[in-house]
Amino acid sequence: MPTSAVAPENYDALLEEKSKTVREMFNDLYQGEFDIISSKPTGFRMRAEFKVWHQGDDLYYVMYKKGEPKKPYRVDEFLIADQQIQSLMPALLDAVRDNQTLRKKLFQVEFLTTLSGQKLVTLIYHRQLDEAWQEEAKKLEQLLNVMVIGRARKQHLVLTQDYVEEELTIFDQNFTYKQIEGGFTQPNAEVNQEMIMWACDRAKGIDGDLLELYCGNGNFTLPLSKFANKVLATEISKTSVRAAEYNIEKNGCENIRVARLSSEEFTEVNNKTKETRRLPQEELETYNFASVFVDPPRAGLDDGTRALVSNYDHIIYISCNPETLQRDLEALSKTHQIERMAMFDQFPYTDHAECGAFLKRK
Repeated sequence: MPTSAVAPENYDALLEEKSKTVREMFNDLYQGEFDIISSKPTGFRMRAEFKVWHQGDDLYYVMYKKGEPKKPYRVDEFLIADQQIQSLMPALLDAVRDNQTLRKKLFQVEFLTTLSGQKLVTLIYHRQLDEAWQEEAKKLEQLLNVMVIGRARKQHLVLTQDYVEEELTIFDQNFTYKQIEGGFTQPNAEVNQEMIMWACDRAKGIDGDLLELYCGNGNFTLPLSKFANKVLATEISKTSVRAAEYNIEKNGCENIRVARLSSEEFTEVNNKTKETRRLPQEELETYNFASVFVDPPRAGLDDGTRALVSNYDHIIYISCNPETLQRDLEALSKTHQIERMAMFDQFPYTDHAECGAFLKRK
């Protein structure tokens, strides 16, 4: 996002324009109440990455505009970033600028911060990292009160740990999440909390067990488990599954089971056209699913998964792509009624909109 696009004084007007566009997309499918969840105008993004530009003795961050990969522009401040990142950006450059061990062939910096106050910085190089680098990086950790990771070709050096622990508050209850460096996390933590609570509000009063597809690190899974007898969650990424299992144990959510399966694989197991030790048929048959929660990638639901979720009485759908959500809701509206919709402004100053839909069987 070009920094010139960030205009906090225009945020309310931009949000109104975006929400109007999203509402109009679903006019033919839904005319009910549309919840609009706003973001802070600045300081909302918990992840950021920048290329590092070397010019003589100077050192500064650059970004590239979309569609212009060869035209870097200098970034001295990044107002959309979490305040911790905004503070770390100049402090890191000051610490590295005159330190040849840390500076030499440094070409990218990635920041990951949390509402809990933990901070992780990844330094990426066009050279191999040695013991001298590790010694200086340890000093950098102490100086900036961060965790540092070094990356280079075929190298991944973790000095303290390769994750942060986030704490989210959902209806006055705190949940702790391991967020692994390089893994997917929701970038706007405060809007993420609102998304989770919106989903939980939809789950209240639904009896039976919950099926969740695309569970990631358990971002929605942990709080939703408080409103279900049992939860079966599926996820294909090994990294995310490990994080989810850690988070389940850390938070004492004993009614959750995670199976490392894609949505397509789960559909095949559910339809009894495939067997797998990751989810034996006899175990699957112990569940009494009353509802399904999905948070798919931008492509939305594939044909088989769309047919699968249409079999459940209640569908809670979080989408990062309104266009594929519109397509899926058109199909699901044949069997279900849309009861509530929402737009979550995860990405202010962009056209991107995160949406939610709650459906009940007709």
